[in-house]
Amino acid sequence: MTTAIKINNIHKHFGSLHALKGIDLSIEQGEFFALLGPNGAGKSTLISLLAGLIKPTAGDISVLGFDVVRQYQQARQLLGIVPQELVFDPFFNVREMLRFQAGYFGRGPENDAWVDEILAGLGLADKAHTNMRKLSGGMKRRALIAQALAHKPPVIVLDEPTAGVDVELRQMMWEFIKKLNQDGHTIILTTHYLEEAETLCTRVGMMKQGEIVALDSTANLLNKFSGKKLSLNLGEVSLPVAIRPMLRSQDKGIFSFALSNMAQIELVLSSLRTANISVLDMQLHEADLEDVFLSLVGKA
Repeated sequence: MTTAIKINNIHKHFGSLHALKGIDLSIEQGEFFALLGPNGAGKSTLISLLAGLIKPTAGDISVLGFDVVRQYQQARQLLGIVPQELVFDPFFNVREMLRFQAGYFGRGPENDAWVDEILAGLGLADKAHTNMRKLSGGMKRRALIAQALAHKPPVIVLDEPTAGVDVELRQMMWEFIKKLNQDGHTIILTTHYLEEAETLCTRVGMMKQGEIVALDSTANLLNKFSGKKLSLNLGEVSLPVAIRPMLRSQDKGIFSFALSNMAQIELVLSSLRTANISVLDMQLHEADLEDVFLSLVGKA
């Protein structure tokens, strides 16, 4: 397979802050790759370097063999980037914005058929002549994805693309993105919705404090951390000390425990009985990517 993205020993300093600490990563052409990590892990810095918006302190990055610093124009031509922020030109309608975007990369009227396909695939056909200012937040998010695709790039970077998008819009967007991947486009996704990464991506890289702490196929990561997850509704209580190391998350009285074997269920329940803590509800699940994430990256 051809390497779509090659990141070689990348370091980035912002004054005294060492934001990226020797990142090495290869993403093959046609992959659907997830880049995960808590806020401040360095994901956005890495994407900014990939886009050529900032320069690395050391190391190099290439897109389909073109260096993003020395061969910026060729590398950027091959990339479509969907930013986290809703940034758009308020003076144009959706179709005009897409035509201008394609024109920046040298594509003319012959590209209109592709623009029509994007508009239809993202459910924007009936908004093609609507000014960007008048779109809802979800529609603006779709339009930004369309803008990143306007010049038909082979490599697409989606930085939190479904933030603030309702379930119906999210499903439509993912169906279109999955089709692009099936057609050969390389997709790099950052998201805080870990179920999206687990469902869509074939390989995952997890970042923490400027370093990659896990890099493997989604299936292998799940297998390495195989086990069960016990979710208990306990209300607002203080857990017994004996079972605190097993706790993976806590939210509004719902406590989730990672179990390496079924015998640990009785350990949790007996500890709660001894502490006179009542179980209001109980559910047992297979471990998922969120459990892997919390084990490797922590709860920060």
